[in-house]
Amino acid sequence: MPRWPVCRRSVNRRIRHAERRLGMNSRRFCFFCLSVLLFVCQPQPGFTDCRLLADLALQGAYGVAGNNGLVLQGCRPAQPMVPASVVKIATVSAALSILGPDYRFRTDFFYDRHGNLFIKGWGDPTLVSEEIPGIVHNLRQRGLQHVNMLYVDASAFALAGQAPGSENSANPYDAPIGPLSVNFNSVAIVKKPDGQVASGESQTPDLPIMQVLGKSLPVGSSRVNICTRGCEAEERMARYAGELFEVFLQRTGITVGAQGGLHPVPVDAVHLYTHYSPKTLTAISQSMLHYSSNFTANLVFLACGARKYGFPATWEKAEQAVYQELVRQLGPNVAKEIVQVDGAGLSRDNRVTVQGMLELLTGFRPQMGLLKNEHGVRMKTGTLTGVYNMAGYLPGGQAFVILLNQPVNNRSEILNSLVRRYAGTSSSAQSVHFSQPR
Repeated sequence: MPRWPVCRRSVNRRIRHAERRLGMNSRRFCFFCLSVLLFVCQPQPGFTDCRLLADLALQGAYGVAGNNGLVLQGCRPAQPMVPASVVKIATVSAALSILGPDYRFRTDFFYDRHGNLFIKGWGDPTLVSEEIPGIVHNLRQRGLQHVNMLYVDASAFALAGQAPGSENSANPYDAPIGPLSVNFNSVAIVKKPDGQVASGESQTPDLPIMQVLGKSLPVGSSRVNICTRGCEAEERMARYAGELFEVFLQRTGITVGAQGGLHPVPVDAVHLYTHYSPKTLTAISQSMLHYSSNFTANLVFLACGARKYGFPATWEKAEQAVYQELVRQLGPNVAKEIVQVDGAGLSRDNRVTVQGMLELLTGFRPQMGLLKNEHGVRMKTGTLTGVYNMAGYLPGGQAFVILLNQPVNNRSEILNSLVRRYAGTSSSAQSVHFSQPR
């Protein structure tokens, strides 16, 4: 906003000019001066407005845009910020285009001449205990009666490491990911006072791996990821999936000799069955955005790279595929303002700007129903230590972005202010051009 000394000089110049040219009487001249003062000194479209952040966000940025994509107001629009989970919107936007809204993940089953069963995963994030009885029923219908060795083929992924930004913690959101992952690679466990360990959910049977994970847990109910306190991720994922499938195979009357761990499918093995996820990518994306599943987001991210550049999936392929799709959607100048090295927003190497996110939200508007609805606000939050962000759509339809990279979480106060300001207003106002505040 222009400062008052600037306004006063501008008004004085206009007054002197008017006196010379207009020859006004004193009353008309006063009215003229007042109109000039109001025009010059009131906030005009084109001025940045950082007053909203003055007391709430010393290290923050925000912006609002109408449904036509034209910016209404904002502050620090080009400042790169750590996005946390709001970057999941970019992951979904790219994936819906690269993979298609009706895309379904798959898992393949092979049987070799030695009586061995091979499970080859391709990154399905929805492979849970409730799905497996139906899978083994289909295998039984295809003639499977006995399994000598049960193997897992993990060759669809070639990850140099786990998700960028993930931490070595017991939390389910830090669970490892792989091409064959069951129950989000987390385990629900109940530990009794006498030290006995059992499954913490009715749909999942007791498994040997639960005894390993439950040793150091406190008495009560817990949900932990399978690599609590560290592990060889691929081997642990193969063990968990193998144990779970073995129980359900045996319950269906298919005998299993032993677990074989990791092994690629032999070239002469016979393909028995392909299981497709019961949920489309659209449904998976909605669930992922609602619950902010880092596990699902990163598997979707990797699937984009594999579709674009072929298996095995890698972080590099995924990063390049999503970036190229954002270039297509937003243009190169805007796409470079959304930097992603993972699909979930765990990494602090990710960056976004307000203006980049507003452009993304403009294109994402047809999918705004995938975002969680909180009192009429469609939103995605993003939270890390010292990072408190929001992005989505106000009740009037305006796109908004709030990016706070600071110790204090004031995003709700800023959002409430925006909701009040735009209550009952049209979401298609004239454009405002951002400028950086000093």
